[in-house]
Amino acid sequence: MLRVPASVVRIETRAAALLLDMDGTLVDSHAVVERLWTQWSLDHGVDPAQTLGIIHGRQGQDSMALLLPDRPHEINLAENAELLAAETAQTDGVVAIPGAADLLAALDREGVPYALVTSATTELAAARMRVAGLPMPPVVIAAGDVSRSKPDPEGFLAGAAALGVDAARCIVVEDSANGIAAGLAAGMRVIGIGAGAAAAAPTWTVADARGIHVSRDADGGAVVTLD
Repeated sequence: MLRVPASVVRIETRAAALLLDMDGTLVDSHAVVERLWTQWSLDHGVDPAQTLGIIHGRQGQDSMALLLPDRPHEINLAENAELLAAETAQTDGVVAIPGAADLLAALDREGVPYALVTSATTELAAARMRVAGLPMPPVVIAAGDVSRSKPDPEGFLAGAAALGVDAARCIVVEDSANGIAAGLAAGMRVIGIGAGAAAAAPTWTVADARGIHVSRDADGGAVVTLD
C-alpha cells in the first residue's frame, strides 16, 4: 500500500532576537527536578502531583508559597536554597534537548542576538548546560536578576533590554505554561516546545529544538523558520 507522507507546514518569520528558556527547552532535567520536588512534597504532606503541576518555569520559593500559603517567606527562601544546591550537585541524567546544540551554534554563526532567560540560578544553569554539552549564551537572565519569576514577564523584558532590542520584536522559546504565559505577557511571540506546550496557547509549537532554524536575509535581518 502506498503511503503518502504527511505534509510539512513551514513557517517563516522575522525577529530582532531570541530569548531562550533552559529546562525543557535546551536541557532535559526532568528526572532530577521531579525526583527532588516529589521528595520535598512528601516531606511536607503535599500531593506531589499538585507540586509537579505548578513548579515548571517558576522559581522554587514562589512555588512553595502557592503550595504552603501560610508559611513564612524566609522558610521558603531557605528551603529553596537547599533544593537549588541539590539540583546543582545532582546532574545525572541531564542531557541536551534534541536540536539544542545546533540551534545555539546557528545563532552564533548567523550573528542573531539571543539570551538565556531561566528561573534557575546562574550556578545551576552553568552546571546543567555544561553537563549537557551546551555553551552558555552570551547574555543570561537568571533567578537573581529579577524580583518576580515566571509567569511574570520581568525576565523576558530584562532579556530584551540587555540585548538592546525592542521587546515586541523578540521571540521567546519556552516549554512550560508559566514560561509561555510570561513571554506572551511581555508582548512577545512565543515558540512552544514539546508535547504539552500547545495547551498554553503559544504563537507556534514545535516538537523540539530541531524544528527551529535561524538565518540572515539579504538585508541582514534575522529569519526564523519553523517546521
